[in-house]
Order: sequence, then C-alpha cells, then structure tokens
Amino acid sequence: MTRLKILQEDATYSFRSYFELPNDTDEVLAEFGYNSKKVRLQLPRTSRQIDGLPELQQQLENTLPFVPLTSETAKREILIAPILSRVAVIGQQILRIEYPLKVNNLLQGNLDYLIRAAHSLVVVEAKRDDLTRGFTQLAVEMIALSMLEASPHLLYGVVTIGNLWIFGTLDVATRTITQDIGSYTLPDDLEDLVRILVGILE
Repeated sequence: MTRLKILQEDATYSFRSYFELPNDTDEVLAEFGYNSKKVRLQLPRTSRQIDGLPELQQQLENTLPFVPLTSETAKREILIAPILSRVAVIGQQILRIEYPLKVNNLLQGNLDYLIRAAHSLVVVEAKRDDLTRGFTQLAVEMIALSMLEASPHLLYGVVTIGNLWIFGTLDVATRTITQDIGSYTLPDDLEDLVRILVGILE
C-alpha cells in the first residue's frame, strides 16, 4: 500500500509546524525514514551527590501555590528553567535557550532548550498543553540534531508541560525514535528527573 505523503517538498516547515500537523507521530516520522515505538525506557541516572536539590524542591513547592501556570512562559520560568539551569551547573555544561537550528527547509526553527555534553545531548521542548503533538515536534527536532556533524549515535529528548515530563530517544543506527511510556511529575519526581538529566550528560 502506498503511503500518503504529508510534507510538500517545495514548502518550508518550522519545528512548530509539526506540532500543528493533525497527523500522528508515526506518520510524520515516516516522512523522514524513521520508525517510532513506545516502551518503558531504561534511562541513565547519576549516583553522585546532587547539591542544591532540597533548596530547589523547596523553591518549587513554595512558588507553585502562588503562580498560575496558565501560559507556556510561566511554566518555563517557574518549573523548567530552574531545573535545567541546575542540571547545567551540576553537569558543567552550557544551557542554550531558544537555540536556532536549520538543516534544510523541512528542518528548521528554534529549540527551546539544548544541553550538549562531549558524547551526548538533551533537547527539551516546552509546551503549554498537548504532550502528544509536543512529542512529535520534539522527535523532529531530534532528527534535525542527528543530521549535524559529531552528533551522538543516541540522542535524548524530553517534552514537558512544566509539571509533567516525558523522555524520548533517537537511535541513529536503527532510525528509531522511542517514547517512554512512563513520565515524571513535579514537584514529586524532582530528584529522579534531575538524576536522569545529569546521568545523560555524564
């Protein structure tokens, strides 16, 4: 059976365009020659001492009752940026925000957050609500990153609506993007989330 093409070759798409497509994730990724699956991911976790974690936990718990998380900006500033900046400090890596990336007319736009270590990277896509379409956008961003020189063979990404985080991986060799069927919630899973993010960068 012939697969129906979704993308127009002469058109221009931003990463945001993939969030707005009505198609399922597997259909969009097939346009780039990638398979998709959902399993429980065995994510790396650091076992090192994490400084500042109790303070970060307290900060989140003190702030959440008083800041309505009704916009993407509020979620980024209150929940996402404090965690990723802490991870960057612990991992001694640069946290890039609104990182511009263009591979071609189908793969271009800004990555919300990118942390790149010597042999690994984490791309984070922040969304106000829809995690399903948010994961589609994240997956396309990972495909774009995988096409860069010196890209790792296994890329990690995470899509978040602030209080809920879902990880994914891209395996270059098998051309497979895997979405974790598990998720992490804030503030309860803060330590687990930080240990995973640091573990990926180690």
